[in-house]
Amino acid sequence: MAVVDISKSLVWQSVCLSALLLFSVRSVGADIASVEQVLLQLDTYPHAVAIDGSQEQMIDHEVGLGSLRKVAGNWRFKNSERLTGLLQRTTWQIVDGFTSAEVLSELENSVAELPDQALLFSCEGRACGPGSQWASRVFGQRILYGRDDQQRYRVYRISEGETEYRLVIYASARTSDRQYLHVDLLEIDAP
Repeated sequence: MAVVDISKSLVWQSVCLSALLLFSVRSVGADIASVEQVLLQLDTYPHAVAIDGSQEQMIDHEVGLGSLRKVAGNWRFKNSERLTGLLQRTTWQIVDGFTSAEVLSELENSVAELPDQALLFSCEGRACGPGSQWASRVFGQRILYGRDDQQRYRVYRISEGETEYRLVIYASARTSDRQYLHVDLLEIDAP
């Protein structure tokens, strides 16, 4: 399995392309109609800086549908599902005094406008489990470790035609100027 890291030049190209696509979609009066177009908003959002990203084909990737808890000495989700498909991961730092919770809320509003979506799981604060486990074990991004009471986690099922996705959003905050938003978008392979 090959992991592709996003370099700064690729991030800049992605931002420019995203802005162009978003402008062209809005200029013809079309509504945002796909999950990928919703995520383009983050690339063009002036207060979110992409700091890491990857794309990888996954087999039996576990998507948490419950809080993290320790069972028989191992950290596990209360509920989860295993899915196979293309996983795109991106982490943004939220800057300029904005909070990850504010950006998450805007993203949730955009997702709510998608025609065929459903919230499968949501938790906030300590109800999600330890933030250190989410950061390192679930997302493999130690930078996401923050205050347990400031974390937020959402999982959406999104269908677009024949394609089904899982959209996972995690917001964390270490301090007022170290706010992060992480998104996993899993395009599920057709059965």
